[in-house]
Amino acid sequence: MTRLLSILVVLVLAVMLLTSSLFVVDQHRYAVVYALGELNEVVREPGLHFKLPPPFQNVVYLDKRLQTLDTPDDDRFLTQEKKDLLVDAFVKWRIEDPRQYLVAVGGADRGGDRIAQIVHTALSAEIGKYGVHEIVSDQREQIGQAVLARVAADARRLGVTVADLRLKRVDYVEPVAQSVLERMKSERLRQANDLRATGTAEAEQIRADAERQRVVILADAQRQAATIQGEGDAKATQIYADSFGKNPEFYRFYRSLEAYRATFSKRSDVLVLDSNSEFFKYFKSPGNGK
Repeated sequence: MTRLLSILVVLVLAVMLLTSSLFVVDQHRYAVVYALGELNEVVREPGLHFKLPPPFQNVVYLDKRLQTLDTPDDDRFLTQEKKDLLVDAFVKWRIEDPRQYLVAVGGADRGGDRIAQIVHTALSAEIGKYGVHEIVSDQREQIGQAVLARVAADARRLGVTVADLRLKRVDYVEPVAQSVLERMKSERLRQANDLRATGTAEAEQIRADAERQRVVILADAQRQAATIQGEGDAKATQIYADSFGKNPEFYRFYRSLEAYRATFSKRSDVLVLDSNSEFFKYFKSPGNGK
């Protein structure tokens, strides 16, 4: 019994020793082996690996996947005009060099805090270069890119790669918000007045141009009408002259009829003339002439 018990104890100790000497690295993690408190080895490949049992060696695991640092609260930053802005950002980062990361950060769980400090410093430096209106309106994307470049450069010294950085929210502190709203209102009013003035000037120019075109068109139409009327009068005169030349007596007779029609257009019309007047020539002898 004593011998059997000894064998069981030895087997148990052997299993415990073997178990404490084995460690598994999956594809999502790095394994950092410490020997007597000193960083000894970084295991990057997944699989089953061996080490000395504690306290000679122990293993610390680091996540190699892309991680997200999302600040829970908005941070305050000063703009160029020394006004407060509330900024909320998130960062996508991963550990690229585990050895450098542990040496620079000092612990497996301190990377997020160090990166948050780097982001805060970069945001302070970049936001301080611009005014409130520029940050909120048209420089937000440019500021984000500049902060990303600065954070990526500083994070490389920690053995960390920064994949992305975005500004989720840029907002005003209440007193600043009111002043910005007033400034935006004034700016919009100025733009509206400029647009009205430009529109009025263009309208006047269009009216003047239309009036000039109207005068030109009317003058051209009157010129053409006078030309056509002159040509018509000349043609009519020529026709009358030709007709008169062919039969002068008939022409005189026709003109007398026209005069009778014009003079006696109504039944009440009265004309008192000498009966021997030339006007009644064709009343007396309508058959004379050819």
